Amino acid sequence: MPSSGNHPVIYEVNVSVDATIIDAYQAWLKTHIAEILALPGFTGAMLYRVDTTDVARVELCVHYQLLSEAHLQRYLEEHAPRLRADGIARFGAHFQATRRILHTHVLS
Repeated sequence: MPSSGNHPVIYEVNVSVDATIIDAYQAWLKTHIAEILALPGFTGAMLYRVDTTDVARVELCVHYQLLSEAHLQRYLEEHAPRLRADGIARFGAHFQATRRILHTHVLS
């Protein structure tokens, strides 16, 4: 069930990057994450490298922590298009990204 909008959420971005550009991509990603963390509602981020057997690709996963779904919605509406366009302009078809939202769920 979706969050009511007032609970913390994780915004997960999974990226598959051509191994030939990984150094440039990771350098850009560092500043990209910092820019996102400067936006209202973001409280932290964790970057993971995902194990894979595909030597031609590097898989990365970023978990952004946000105070609320409302903050995420504001990001998606006001900032995401510009930030996504920057990555596409720089790296084009050399990477693919998928995204999902993780809601807090309490087991009882």
